Amino acid sequence: MLDLTPDQKKPTPKPRIVSGAKQDWELVIGMEVHAQVASRSKLFSGASTQFGAEPNSNVAFVDAGMPGMLPVINEFCVAQAVRTGLGLKADIHLRSAFDRKNYFYPDLPQGYQISQLYHPIVGEGEVLVEMGDGTARTVRIERIHIEQDAGKSIHDMDPAMSFVDLNRTGVALMEIVSRPDIRGPEEAAAYVAKLRLIMLYLGTCDGNMQNGNLRADVNVSICQPGAWEKYRETGDFSHLGTRCEIKNMNSLRFIQQAIEYEARRQIAIVEGGGTVVQDTRLYDPDKGETRSMRSKEEAHDYRYFPDPDLLPLEIEQAWVDDIAANLPELPDAKKARFMGEHGLSDYDASVLTADLAAAHFFEATAAEAGDGKAAANWVINELFGRLKKEEHDITESPVSPQQLGGIIRLIRSGDISGKIAKDVFEIVYSEGGDPAAIVEERGLKQVTDTGEIEKAVDEIIAANPAQVEKAKANPKLAGWFVGQVMKATGGKANPKAVNEIVSAKLGH
Repeated sequence: MLDLTPDQKKPTPKPRIVSGAKQDWELVIGMEVHAQVASRSKLFSGASTQFGAEPNSNVAFVDAGMPGMLPVINEFCVAQAVRTGLGLKADIHLRSAFDRKNYFYPDLPQGYQISQLYHPIVGEGEVLVEMGDGTARTVRIERIHIEQDAGKSIHDMDPAMSFVDLNRTGVALMEIVSRPDIRGPEEAAAYVAKLRLIMLYLGTCDGNMQNGNLRADVNVSICQPGAWEKYRETGDFSHLGTRCEIKNMNSLRFIQQAIEYEARRQIAIVEGGGTVVQDTRLYDPDKGETRSMRSKEEAHDYRYFPDPDLLPLEIEQAWVDDIAANLPELPDAKKARFMGEHGLSDYDASVLTADLAAAHFFEATAAEAGDGKAAANWVINELFGRLKKEEHDITESPVSPQQLGGIIRLIRSGDISGKIAKDVFEIVYSEGGDPAAIVEERGLKQVTDTGEIEKAVDEIIAANPAQVEKAKANPKLAGWFVGQVMKATGGKANPKAVNEIVSAKLGH
């Protein structure tokens, strides 16, 4: 089970209720996420995995299905799969095996895919999926197996011909198969996002959905309220409805839209007296609907059998232990540490750990500033806000952690006020430079001399006798004098000192 801190033990979200014409229905969703292994060479050859290379330039003889060419396992790809399994708190199988999946692949010259059906390298694990409303669900992982990817068929370059690019052929994939534990479109998107984040932290997949390096097959079915709980108690899938699979989803937004449409399609069929047919479907984002590709195959349709060119894969526990000992800190653990060490809220810690580069930036800023809460506030509100406005990410920030931490240090030391700090931030963001030097050179240092502040207060009071009488009768109006003093001093007066002196002068 996942080791959760008290702050992470959140209530379970309620299942999404979808209203039909005759009754309410619940959704049941399972997912098969295909993650391209982050490696320089393919699963069974030394060919490059570089994206965007000239078509058919990253193809070895074994990838092209040349006679007599034998696959040779890439140890690094195996290590990446083990690393991913460990990151998902999953069982690692010391003995696994490869099978041939026979199917007509126009862009896989071998005519079959090498996969792992019967003996996957990774067994059962779990993923904690947190929702925006403060709830969380544990989604069970059934297995992770490694397999080779197919190439790419191109149909839009010629009206009468199709072309094939084999660069992706043989690239290593991890197929992460979940149990049907996901109960709504938002949860499905959050689950994929969490998987992606974990693999980015681990360095096992770059998570680029646009390039197809992370894509999902979504299995959707409907059931009557309470049926899923019966399935969980008994393990009997008959309590659930017939599932349909939506293939090759590479957008979190499209995943949600496809599930919404598919659920209503199935409800309409069942409530109309029909029967949902198990099939494989594609989602058309332009029309906002799914359409059938083919009837859903079962394992026997692929005529799986052990691959005769590959011996069973046997790994040693000591090797697995060494990988486990060198895992990085993962998102849930980092979030818990940020909350514990820096006193951050659940929300702030979630925002800062949602991107590994942002988490590193925050930690460096906090170390420089000596104040984690203030660092989180400046990173999230000031820096993220400005970067988002200019459509940049944290890796493109013109302000370094050292510069931002330096600004916060100047506030803590009393050298500048919060208002002046924002002016300094703007200068650093636009022009660069050392915050302390900017404050010194531009005369932005906060006025802490009480004599100078008192002189400014006296001048404001003397010039506004009517306002003085009102403020004496109503202490809330003292803020007007504070604002006038700050304006007169160019915002450089120490606000605390100004408040104290104004209160004393007005007799409060």
